[in-house]
Amino acid sequence: MTSLTHRLQGLSSAEDFLRFFGVAYEERVVQVNRLHILKRFHQYLNAAPGLGGLDEVETFRRYRVLLTQAYNDFVASSAQREKVFKVFQDAEGVRAVPLASLRQSLAERRNAGV
Repeated sequence: MTSLTHRLQGLSSAEDFLRFFGVAYEERVVQVNRLHILKRFHQYLNAAPGLGGLDEVETFRRYRVLLTQAYNDFVASSAQREKVFKVFQDAEGVRAVPLASLRQSLAERRNAGV
């Protein structure tokens, strides 16, 4: 395990990551989008080619760029528009749940003993 990897394991909040990588941020943006920022950062890390073969300094630099990009995604946008989590992806176009569907679901739950 590299020293960078070991240090990253001690970070838990979006603020921790942003401070660690020296990314300037506005508290109000992070307060509303902290989980979305971390999830987007994770997506960017998974999609980035060639991270495995880099030395620790270059890895830190690339991670910083990707975290900055993830944070900036939410500076001028919103969680609903960015659709990082499945709940926002599934909600696209869905505005109401038919009453008949709710009744059927309730009946199935009762029959199942839930």
